Amino acid sequence: MHDHSTWYSLLGPVEVTRDGTALALGPRQRRVLLIRLLIEDGRPVSLRQLCLDVWQGSQPTGAVSSVRAHISRLRSVLEPVRGGRSTLLVNGPAGYALKVPREARDTTRFEESVTRARDTMRRGQLDVASKEIEGALGLWRGEALGETAELDFAARETARLNTARQDAIELQATILIKQGDLERAIGVAEGLTISAPLRESSWALLMRALYGAGRSVEALRQYERFRTFLAQELGLDPSPGLSDLHTAILRHDTRVLGEPHSTGPAVTLASATLPGAEAGPADAPLVGRSEESARLTALLRAAGAGRGQWAVVSGEPGSGKTRLLDQVSAWAEQAGFAVARASGGQALSESHGISLVCPAAQLLDALRRKRSGTGPDDTPAEARPDEDRLAALVRELNRGPALCVVDDLDWAPPDFHDLLRRLTALLRDAPVAVVCALRNADDPAASGLLAELARHGATRLHLEPLSAADVGELLAARGERSSAEEAAALHRRAEGNPFTLGELLKLPPDRRVGPAAQVPAAVRSVVQARLAELSAPARTMLTYAAADGPHLDIGLLADVQGMARDRLLPLIDAAVTARVLVWDTDPGQCDTGRYRFPELAREVVLGTLTPSSRQLLHAALARELAAREDTDPERLARQLRAAGPMAPVSDQDRIRHPSPDQGR
Repeated sequence: MHDHSTWYSLLGPVEVTRDGTALALGPRQRRVLLIRLLIEDGRPVSLRQLCLDVWQGSQPTGAVSSVRAHISRLRSVLEPVRGGRSTLLVNGPAGYALKVPREARDTTRFEESVTRARDTMRRGQLDVASKEIEGALGLWRGEALGETAELDFAARETARLNTARQDAIELQATILIKQGDLERAIGVAEGLTISAPLRESSWALLMRALYGAGRSVEALRQYERFRTFLAQELGLDPSPGLSDLHTAILRHDTRVLGEPHSTGPAVTLASATLPGAEAGPADAPLVGRSEESARLTALLRAAGAGRGQWAVVSGEPGSGKTRLLDQVSAWAEQAGFAVARASGGQALSESHGISLVCPAAQLLDALRRKRSGTGPDDTPAEARPDEDRLAALVRELNRGPALCVVDDLDWAPPDFHDLLRRLTALLRDAPVAVVCALRNADDPAASGLLAELARHGATRLHLEPLSAADVGELLAARGERSSAEEAAALHRRAEGNPFTLGELLKLPPDRRVGPAAQVPAAVRSVVQARLAELSAPARTMLTYAAADGPHLDIGLLADVQGMARDRLLPLIDAAVTARVLVWDTDPGQCDTGRYRFPELAREVVLGTLTPSSRQLLHAALARELAAREDTDPERLARQLRAAGPMAPVSDQDRIRHPSPDQGR
């Protein structure tokens, strides 16, 4: 009789354990034979078919005898104590069959756990569902069916199990969304879209998680990423279901999107980018922006006195432009201004649920709602072709103090830039302030408008990274005691970027910096999106650079890839443009410096590599360093240690037994 304490594992390399001890299954052919019989679920397989499958059609002389010998050895291992004929690995007219109870297989336990997780989730028992799905996914130890995954006989079962795993991870993301654990849900869903980029349901989950976390614009961008990818790969459009989800996000239609179960306050789009995102504009400290805040406050006072004012706020993504715009909008509303917001890119319309392409129409609709104090008109300004939009906008702006905030100006169409240029002359004596935000103040597309605004005395504000002192102030405002060294380490890890800093502050203190530091899921998603925009050679270059260290050794990177430096530099420049690498200028110099890999970006790149891939990179770098006469021995030793079993033996000997010249 079969001992029910024996456990068969196929969710990774094949493994059989008895009472917790792994059994020695023997050579590869024997393990392949075991998997072949296991996936038949007790059905017999002929001796001829077993020979074909074990050797994939290239049978050696004596294949039949070899299979019978392997069968005999498997019987002795799987059923060491038996009387008479085996009842586990049996032989009949139709061939050999392995009679393993379904409850003794990890595949069965996995599928049953997923079913229980789905059922308990439907009943609203989210904590139970979460434990079930985590237990199910914890059974996976690697690729399904291990070393046979690529063999013909295993293709169907491998595909079935991998699909079941993808379904299970999607269920995990769904449970996390319902629990309100949105950052974990984003990380899980992001991983799904990377592992199976054509699976639409995974993209839908990512969009839902981002929307629930208050990151609606990112959710819309993910839709555009998938739509573009689908068109390029298959020439298809997203399904009506995903298109409906896209429209629901534009409409903020929570009936379609569903409300996540959260024990905390709802997170808004504005607060999602704040350091300490729990607070809104009136509560969260706006550190490091005192000068900018003072200048915008003065701008509002001048506008309230009847002098038209303009301001342009620029800064890198995550520098806090939206946060600052939220703050100035809150101040203006408190002072009695009618505040109208518009997006130069893809807009979110709460009233009509559509993407209002023209920002002027967004402003006009918003002003009319503010002035009337009622809901929106049945027809948006975008759909009124007979109306002179410029004249209507000037008329609304002259009715009383108003603040117009335009985000993503660098994405706005040229005709809107033309409209703003005309407004500069028409609003000189109007109680109006117009504040525009853009990423790149040197963007050629906006250069004409920015030059016109400069001639009219527009206030120009560029948001620099926060300082280490700003980080210390923020920690103190949150009630966290920290030393100057701790604040400096957090500042260095965040690169002074408010968005990145905010994501780090969501982690437990011991996970922000130091040996146990983690990369926040949102930051990982941003870096991965930037990496996806780069060419394959640029990404390969970055893996070598990440393995080498925080500063780029251009000569080493060129040599290890067998590439001329003039071919390498464009790849580095592309990575700098994508904000994966940075160029640090030497103090007091403008034409010297070096390229650097920011800490979090480097960790994301290293995290995409398997252990063996990393070891191969370190081994290749070690070989190049060993060939240099001026290599720092400690630097070479670090690479050799990191290369592990892949380290070149001759180079290891060089470290253990340095030459007389090295020792001098």
